[in-house]
Amino acid sequence: MNVSISPNEPAPTILAETTTILAAADKVQVLDHHQYRARESIAPASVERSPLDQFRAWFTSAQPYVHEPEAMTLSTVSASGVPSSRMVLLKQADAHGFVFYTNYDSRKSREIKESGRAALAFYWREVHRQVRVVGRVEKVSREESEAYFRTRPLGSRVGAWASPQSTVVDEGELDRRVQEIRERFGVKEGDTDADLPLPDHWGGWRIIPDEIEFWAGKPSRLHDRVRYLRKEGSTDDAPEWTIERLSP
Repeated sequence: MNVSISPNEPAPTILAETTTILAAADKVQVLDHHQYRARESIAPASVERSPLDQFRAWFTSAQPYVHEPEAMTLSTVSASGVPSSRMVLLKQADAHGFVFYTNYDSRKSREIKESGRAALAFYWREVHRQVRVVGRVEKVSREESEAYFRTRPLGSRVGAWASPQSTVVDEGELDRRVQEIRERFGVKEGDTDADLPLPDHWGGWRIIPDEIEFWAGKPSRLHDRVRYLRKEGSTDDAPEWTIERLSP
């Protein structure tokens, strides 16, 4: 994602930790937690009319303070209704949605194919903000996947070929598969680049949002929550949104 930092964004209030944790033999109990104090307040009248514009503003302003603001929780559900969540990395956000890349045979991809839907959650602790996304999922074009694949470090490209993601492997099997791929494509020790094509089983997914919520943490858990809902019948090229406040 090509982004820039807004010079007008106020610095966040970052509070010292006050969490109290009780660790016993049979449980771990969190007794209290520090207060959230986002400097800004948000309301339907103050946010951008487009949720992608609002996301861009929040994402860029988080960059100076948050390590890996692109880290996001991806949640999927199986055909039998069993949910699953894991961390992935955002690689692009544009007018059409949120893009990440993975193995198309992985558990996450299998569940996306089954349901056609997924959810994302960003949590930026240092600036007391969250963003939640729910939407439909589609594959990005092979051309887009190829362009991104070429930018990955050589080791990551080898790994994409070698790893049967989400499957059980024997001890040492992954190392053997990596070596086989290196030999197959002539990758030698010390090489920093090689001509590895995009695997058929690897590429990008785009989550096209129907719902995006922005959360700003406030004291006493009275948080600001603003939700965008896509209006029924609006197109992906020109989506229209209902913007409303949610109770914390």
